Amino acid sequence: MRMRTRSSSPMRPGRPGRSEGAIRPEGADGTGIGRRAHPAWEMRRRPGGKICFEPWRDRMAVFEKTMRGALGLGAAALAATILAGTAAAAELKTWKHGMVQAKSDAGIVTMANHQNFDEKFGLDLEYVQFKGDALALKALIAGELDSYEGSPGGPLLAASKGADIKIVGCYWPGLTYGIFSRPDIASPAELKGKTLAISSPGALPDLIARAVLEKNGIDPSEVKFASMGSDSDRFRAVSAGVVDAAAASTEFVRFAESQGLKLLVHAHDVAPNYLRFCTYVTSKTLAERGDEVAAYLAAQMMGVRYALAHPDESIALSKEMTKAAADDPRAADVFAEVKQYDAVDPDMPVPMEKLAWMQDLLTATGNLKQKVDLAKLVDDSARQKALELAAKSN
Repeated sequence: MRMRTRSSSPMRPGRPGRSEGAIRPEGADGTGIGRRAHPAWEMRRRPGGKICFEPWRDRMAVFEKTMRGALGLGAAALAATILAGTAAAAELKTWKHGMVQAKSDAGIVTMANHQNFDEKFGLDLEYVQFKGDALALKALIAGELDSYEGSPGGPLLAASKGADIKIVGCYWPGLTYGIFSRPDIASPAELKGKTLAISSPGALPDLIARAVLEKNGIDPSEVKFASMGSDSDRFRAVSAGVVDAAAASTEFVRFAESQGLKLLVHAHDVAPNYLRFCTYVTSKTLAERGDEVAAYLAAQMMGVRYALAHPDESIALSKEMTKAAADDPRAADVFAEVKQYDAVDPDMPVPMEKLAWMQDLLTATGNLKQKVDLAKLVDDSARQKALELAAKSN
């Protein structure tokens, strides 16, 4: 597996047929081994299993020199061909994409990278994980990401304050999410006066919680919100009695009863118009690197389509990404739920009616003080190019 891991870190899911090379080590000085990071440094496993980092150009120079001396000009020509192929691979353009911390649906989210669709369109796709999409939004605005995916709530709020952000596609228009609670809470109406775990204000868990409260006539001021990391963190907090309820992925449904919990409400039942994942870039990136935006979207379209058509591979990749046990049922459960609710759309259209509903929700809950011109927030040009690229590639 080719992977870089740290908090909010680039991560590469395993790719079939690839060596473990072509990643840069990370650490306090950018390497993790006391060397200055450089795009030409590669990881290699030496005899005996020892991992080392060495510049590929130096290795190729030694290889070519050896071939010249041992086998003559014919072998040298072969070495030059190999060198040219390696250089061509080095010309791939790095694309850093932010995602929420890998869950049991990660096989669908990252299949574009796993099946090399990114390379098909000239990109080297790196995933950067965040515990909440609000953090990914900040990273995008700060220029640390090329794109990210998450709930439209945060971008709507940011755009209302003048932030440079564009929605370029939505491949996960459905919501496989819910509110888990202690069994003594009989209905969502009983959340009044309770402590409800979310990730951070404006992120998906916060907004879906507010949608449930609004649906049941509960003012947000009548509930205590507790910000807690990832979905698994929040689920464990309910189980431990730290909070009364929590917004989390429905991948935990199978385990709720054994933990003394229950799924209080499924988001699909109370918020069918809630958009789970849209993809965002800055208008600057769109203007200066529009072809690369289209290339990323095309790769993602093909990855999602492949994942939906190959459930076993998608489920296996989800387990690999989350380090789940072979008999862990969550990835299969989530995949079945995605199919049941038709929650994913590989063409990534932006459903304007759902976006408008979310803006109204944010206004009703008091999060959004000034509405945004949705037509200006959405840019469909890159997606249209991506559809053409994907069609030609099939």
